Amino acid sequence: MSAAVQAQPNTRLLLSGNDAIARGVWEAGATIAAAYPGTPSTEILETLALYPDLYAEWSVNEKVALEVAIGGSMSGARSFCAMKHVGLNVASDALMTITVSGVVGGLVIAVADDVGMSSSQNEQDSRYWGRFAHLPILEPADSQEAYEMVKQAFDLSEACNTPVLLRLTTRVCHVKAVIGVGSRVARQPTGFTPDPRRWVMAPANAKGLLPAQIAREDKLRALAETSDLNRIEDGQDHRIGFVTSGPAYLHVRECFPNAPVLKLGFTYPLPVGLVNKFAATVGHLVVVEETEPLIENELRAAGMTKLHGKDLLPRLGELTPAVLMPAVHGLVGEPLPAGAVYPSSNPFPRPPTMCPACPHMGVYFSLSRLRKQVLISGDIGCYTLGAGQPWNALDTTISMGASMGIALGMDKARGEAGRDKAVVAVIGDSTFLHMGMQGLLDIVYNRGNVTAIILDNRTTGMTGGQHHPGTGKRLTGEEAPRIDFAKLVEALGVAPERIRTVDSYLLPVVYKTIKEEIAVPGPSVIITTRPCVLSEFFERQPAYRVIDESCTGCGNCLKVGCPAISVKRTEARTRSDGSTAELKYVTIDGAMCTGCRMCVESCGPKAIAPAQPVATA
Repeated sequence: MSAAVQAQPNTRLLLSGNDAIARGVWEAGATIAAAYPGTPSTEILETLALYPDLYAEWSVNEKVALEVAIGGSMSGARSFCAMKHVGLNVASDALMTITVSGVVGGLVIAVADDVGMSSSQNEQDSRYWGRFAHLPILEPADSQEAYEMVKQAFDLSEACNTPVLLRLTTRVCHVKAVIGVGSRVARQPTGFTPDPRRWVMAPANAKGLLPAQIAREDKLRALAETSDLNRIEDGQDHRIGFVTSGPAYLHVRECFPNAPVLKLGFTYPLPVGLVNKFAATVGHLVVVEETEPLIENELRAAGMTKLHGKDLLPRLGELTPAVLMPAVHGLVGEPLPAGAVYPSSNPFPRPPTMCPACPHMGVYFSLSRLRKQVLISGDIGCYTLGAGQPWNALDTTISMGASMGIALGMDKARGEAGRDKAVVAVIGDSTFLHMGMQGLLDIVYNRGNVTAIILDNRTTGMTGGQHHPGTGKRLTGEEAPRIDFAKLVEALGVAPERIRTVDSYLLPVVYKTIKEEIAVPGPSVIITTRPCVLSEFFERQPAYRVIDESCTGCGNCLKVGCPAISVKRTEARTRSDGSTAELKYVTIDGAMCTGCRMCVESCGPKAIAPAQPVATA
């Protein structure tokens, strides 16, 4: 059990923003928590699951997670769910309705934006949901505020009968700070009270609730004007004043310690009156916000003209000191002060790759050999790396579960001229359960000529190895029913004879199976069965080595893509036809090698053998 869980009240702890939020949710008396893992929000539920007197689950996707939390709130329990920014897109259907009906127990939704796109396919600004769904947004700047604001969010939720969005960014989620913690406030759920006019959201009932939603937003707007989460911090130099929120506030304070700042924590509804009051005290007003100009646009719409924002600052990435200092100092015609140069961080690039013995490598090695014969629709997960070297075996990656629908669209659009290439959809086990099942059902229903490969590595690998219905364990580690993927896809309509299960380490078998399935028209599914090497289900085997005198330098083992294999020397050799071939003699790092044998399967000269001789009787 972590130190944060064991800590007594009035203790100070070093916590990340995610850990601090978990502590705050528990102290607030929440009893229901649900999420789907997604960087940078994943650790919130992992930490929260360690606390007592609270139910926590990994849901199959973000929509289900929010619905579980909504059900808890309807029953009078303080409820919480977490997701990354793209996850809120998935949950938006439920979100847009619960903001009309309101809540009973406090309902807080933590959404983590990946500013800078360190691990996401887009950089979206979740603050838009406040405007779109008419719900309040709180924005912490660091771990201490994250801990405090999540508790305030529950109070605000119940006081105003609304879900509350806690908008985080990667820098809040993952940066640690010393914070003071308190104790849990016990709250018993009141139970569900039937009220069809409120909870059965037929059009007639929903129309009757809209006036209350509008009145609630007016109340929230008034609260934002006086909230202690929005504060004016005076300064000595009034030439420039800043309006800012979240981690950008810390960057502003670092760069301009003498400037007045309006620090916003309750950012929607926007306290326009407070901003006007602050603007009257400064020469230039600069809005510093990541990433979209939401605050700036609202202020301009309210009639403010003497302000700056995205005319000085970029609309993408973090607004770090390296960005802020040169942009803002130019506003008053001053050079950068001595010693205040913030160089950009340009670390030596390291291309992403899969782990040694990753079972995905066997599939991509085979697909790369079939590259001229297939179009390959990919998905979101570790296996997205199949688009890179040495495989180059993905053509698309759009969103969770999209491989299925995109593959069907490719199939239906190609016509007779494109029949020379088969269509393959690649998807992971967790992603298939998250949003891929519907796509496969659509392929079957519409008679798509698609081969789907489900890479079952028995974990949610990309976000750190979380459990899901295909692992046989729950978030808290206890045993759970384990989905049989073969039976599941058969239930979705795939013919039993078109469902193949393969060991992804057996390269000739994988290659042969894919080639056979793409040759036969109609929907088919190939399921791989090796666990992730970082999961508890993986069993490490003795390492392998290269027999130097047998190695021909063909480099075929390098095409598997295992990072444990590296080139130790190259040699140019002239062929009989006069052309030049580059021979690559390799070595295997015994500390990295896990004994998967994929390199052995790829080696024609049989130059790879166990690192330690096998004992004989």
